[in-house]
Amino acid sequence: MDNQTLINADNISLEIDQRQILNNISLQINAEQIVTLIGPNGAGKTSLVKIALGLIKPTTGSVETKKGLRIGYMPQRLHIDQSMPVSVERFLKLAVNANNSEINNALGEVGADSLHHSQLFSLSGGELQRVLLARALIQEPQLLVLDEPAQGVDVNGQAELYRLISDIRNRHQCGILLVSHDLHLVMSATDEVICLNQHVCCHGHPEQVSNDPAYLELFGKKDAETLAVYTHHHNHSHDLAGGIVDKEGKSRSDHDG
Repeated sequence: MDNQTLINADNISLEIDQRQILNNISLQINAEQIVTLIGPNGAGKTSLVKIALGLIKPTTGSVETKKGLRIGYMPQRLHIDQSMPVSVERFLKLAVNANNSEINNALGEVGADSLHHSQLFSLSGGELQRVLLARALIQEPQLLVLDEPAQGVDVNGQAELYRLISDIRNRHQCGILLVSHDLHLVMSATDEVICLNQHVCCHGHPEQVSNDPAYLELFGKKDAETLAVYTHHHNHSHDLAGGIVDKEGKSRSDHDG
């Protein structure tokens, strides 16, 4: 395994209770590469991630990781008990034993530096996802693993979140493994796509995969205008609530002139 390879999974299969979860799957993630796993519910995406991270063992196949690999993980869901109020700052300190400087830097990097004292249960979907991303970044990861990072985030917020993820890759020069169920959300923020449905249906560059018959059979043909939402060039960005922020940094609603 060369210095650029972070994880190399070879011919992975997984069987649980005589049910085939994964069949003969190979996966390689390199430094500064964004790899996205897509597939329908039950395709085995989360199981493959757990195998790649060494959390479960495959029935057959092998996984090799870079020695001393630092991994930052962003879970798909976080259960928040509203009977036990916890601020964002306290949550991050408890979760990763971080100091104030590390917390400030991480929240600032994801555009959530105004949330230090906000209660975790009061956050919007977009705000919570950014806090979870900040928690993963505090680990100074060589590999970021993001499981459905746009879950609970509105359309504008999704596009902005994936641009942020791409920026993080560039700044930290880390590899990123993304898990999603829908290719059109990640078209502009990934280098390689692996379409999974217990086995690898197809893989390659996002635009190549989006035209592959195996992908079209799983997801159906996407409307070109829908894809354009995620691939066009913006002259603005979006705030945590999904509102438009113009070049001067001022927020405005979508219907403003």
